[in-house]
Amino acid sequence: MFTLTDWIVLVAFLVFSAGLGLFVSREKKDKKDFKQYMFGGGSIPWVAVGISLIATSVSATTFLGAPADVFGADMRFLMFQFGGLLSIVVVGLVFIPRFRKSGIQSAYELFEVKFSKGTRRLAAIFYCLHLLLRTGILLYAPALVLERMIGIDLHWAILITAVIAIFYTWFGGIKAVIWTDVLQFCVFFFGGCFVLYLIARDCGGFGVMADMASAAGKTKWFDAGLDIANDRTLISAGLAYAVLEIAIRGCDQQFVQRYLSCKSPKAANASSILSMVLGCVVSILFYWVGAALYVYYKTANVAALPEGVGQNDVFPHFIINALPTGVKGLIVAAICAAAMSSLSSAINSLSNTTENDLLGKGHDNASLKRAKIWTVVWGLLGIGGAFFAAAQAGSLLKSALFFTGLFTGPLLGMFMLAFFFEKTKAHAVIAGVLCGMSSLFIFNGIKPFGIEPLIAGVFSWPWFPLISCTTTVVMALLISLPSYLKK
Repeated sequence: MFTLTDWIVLVAFLVFSAGLGLFVSREKKDKKDFKQYMFGGGSIPWVAVGISLIATSVSATTFLGAPADVFGADMRFLMFQFGGLLSIVVVGLVFIPRFRKSGIQSAYELFEVKFSKGTRRLAAIFYCLHLLLRTGILLYAPALVLERMIGIDLHWAILITAVIAIFYTWFGGIKAVIWTDVLQFCVFFFGGCFVLYLIARDCGGFGVMADMASAAGKTKWFDAGLDIANDRTLISAGLAYAVLEIAIRGCDQQFVQRYLSCKSPKAANASSILSMVLGCVVSILFYWVGAALYVYYKTANVAALPEGVGQNDVFPHFIINALPTGVKGLIVAAICAAAMSSLSSAINSLSNTTENDLLGKGHDNASLKRAKIWTVVWGLLGIGGAFFAAAQAGSLLKSALFFTGLFTGPLLGMFMLAFFFEKTKAHAVIAGVLCGMSSLFIFNGIKPFGIEPLIAGVFSWPWFPLISCTTTVVMALLISLPSYLKK
């Protein structure tokens, strides 16, 4: 059961998170401006930025979903790290130098320079829609778990974590976001380490537990298969997934904003590399938690799972019923930490995108005041998105990966056109984006809206960004072909 001590630990963490956000972002009034609010004056240490990047990438769904995935299958999604390594190289060589040299304040400002203001706004709209949907899901999923674990109402769980994140983000901007990310990542990571230690100890030690997990097939992490319909093969999870990683690390305003908050391109690249290394470590950690849970309940039979406990509920069940008093509060705090990190980063970048790209501001004296207002507005919309996700839970969550490919692939295509095909016309870029988005409906429908795919079961979900990105670039170039043929 969740005791008074656990509640004290949880509340203390929430209060400390808010206090840290306020403390690190304090500035004299005459030093506060839009650039300071959004980029920390371009002087934030790269180590903090790197930790913040991975804290932004992982979420409560990583904390809970990775163990559930291994409990039900194996560790083959670790092949995502191949895509992560490739993305670090591409982003470091192609994206970061161009962003740092261009003097932009937003990732999508580049499209106005290369193409047109309309193209820039279209990209910003796509990004806002994608991130709002993602934020709603990342708030809803942990709130649902908290409801089951500690009995707090789902909507109150969403509101409490969201309001705290909105508050410190509104007050301190990117500095508050990054430094609270550092705290929240530490709680998240060391909470996972402690859970793994406890399970391994009860199973006879890590070596014994690892042998049992291996014998049960839970440690399988590599599959050299070439089946594009299977998301657990090297060609899908290892290679096709790299496009999604490049799209996120190179095109997402949350990442670009952090690159611009570093002191130099070298520091930005260092932060990117650090985030990839930490991401790999976190993935291994929580996949091992899943394998350990399988041994704990199914092989070593340390405890029995009640009837009706599915793979997604195994870890929450363990937290509430097997962890010591006080530790439960810490682990629940880790879940809240991941949710707050996801929301704070999202609303800060959405505020910057709105002010810079949608309104075309970001340079006048009133920008800071408007940015703070937009932070609150997007926070409230994120809460609304989480409430909507709660109402549409099953169908919406199953469609989330499709929407990721729908928006991130065309955005990456736009950047490829801006970087390497500068003769492409603005109208061709827009037409290419629409074609890229439409291409996904051939292979994947949207069941909540009654849209069925024309050809089902050909590609697994890691291929969706690659398909939409490639279609965007090819169609835009075909439409602009006369411009390239002119001497």
